[in-house]
Amino acid sequence: MSERVTANRADGLITLGAADALWAGLTADSAVPTASAAFTRCPARAQAGYVLLGGRVVATVTAGGGRCSVPEAEVRRAATELNSVEMDRRDLVRIGPFRDGAQREHHEETPLRWRRRIARELQERDDPERADGRLCHLAGIDWQRILVEQTRDGAQRTWWLPRAVVRLLDVAEHTETRWLRAARTRQARATVAEPPSPHRQARTVDAPQTTSPDRPAVPLRPYNEELKGHLYSVLSRKPGTSRKVAGWACAVCRTAPAAVLDHCHEHGYVRAPLCHSCNTQERPDHLYSNHIRVADHYRRLFHTHTAQWLRHWHRCPGCRARTTLPLPHLAAWTAHTACRSLRPTHRDPRSSRGRKPCGALRVSWTGSHHAPGSCRFTVAVDLCPSGEHRVLAHVPYREAAERFRTWLAETVPAVAAEAGPDRLDDLPTQIRPVIADTSSEGQALF
Repeated sequence: MSERVTANRADGLITLGAADALWAGLTADSAVPTASAAFTRCPARAQAGYVLLGGRVVATVTAGGGRCSVPEAEVRRAATELNSVEMDRRDLVRIGPFRDGAQREHHEETPLRWRRRIARELQERDDPERADGRLCHLAGIDWQRILVEQTRDGAQRTWWLPRAVVRLLDVAEHTETRWLRAARTRQARATVAEPPSPHRQARTVDAPQTTSPDRPAVPLRPYNEELKGHLYSVLSRKPGTSRKVAGWACAVCRTAPAAVLDHCHEHGYVRAPLCHSCNTQERPDHLYSNHIRVADHYRRLFHTHTAQWLRHWHRCPGCRARTTLPLPHLAAWTAHTACRSLRPTHRDPRSSRGRKPCGALRVSWTGSHHAPGSCRFTVAVDLCPSGEHRVLAHVPYREAAERFRTWLAETVPAVAAEAGPDRLDDLPTQIRPVIADTSSEGQALF
């Protein structure tokens, strides 16, 4: 492959065909599956002046005769970045279908719109008229090889991708938006400075030194509690809020661009802007109104990244003042952490320990968000192989809240020290009512 690339090289530039082969070869062992035609097959935009590879924009150069080339060094750099991505195929994020998904993306400035593209492809893939026009990749990623489809109740079909890929595609979409804004700005300045010229415009669009994603037009701003104490019901109705949110980095992972405002449904306060990946990771897995499936992702929330997530949840003044969590999160914590010792295990010859947890853990509650103190949690096991296990525990809300305070003080003393009414200057004088989820696709969190 190196000989083929060298033969097409001119001042560090290689043809699109050679770039396809180079990209496929360099990423052959990547955890994220890639496409072999990343530069020459839809939706690559080489003629528009760039190609997306993972989270990086590779600028194209148009030579005589309209043939496009790309810098070999940029292709290698993009491959190195993608090869460093670790992917857990079991850590999935739902990407659709959602209600009003097309309306939500109507105002987006990026042509990638990867959620919309995947939805259209999956909804029409059985149409014989589209057999030759199927999407092969997105940002050089062969998403069809890692897509997971699930069906609930024998009717509703849902689509899932590994979290690492969702985050990578979100970054790619954000990078492309910044690239296009910068290109339009340069073209506008060139038009004012001199009469428009096709050659001048081509040089402006194809200049790699000014279009690298390492130099975004407007760098992401770190979130510094600018929305502290604001009500989601007020901010969500203000014009320009979405554009302002997109300018922040995610307040949890601090790398991906923010996309939504996470808020507390119990008290109505904004917590922080989050990317789609972190937003979905925190979201309780509701089976139906008052039931939660306690899945594997709670291990990150309550074990490996405990301090990070608890500090995020306590951005809500109401939760911080009462040293607790919103009702669904407290229910999940009770089942996953406080009642862990009650969950039966079964023999598992494939496990090094010889035992595995019984069935699927579930927690439900009676009552409502308006009066959480009167609720009672019921921790149960579903789908037990032997069928003898059902309800594991009944825990009153007040007992669960007291267990959580004790656990918080022992596990994350720094977060516990900032909680409580005697340590809060911004304690709300009145508990806010539950705020309805007005965000698109039901992506907002409790």
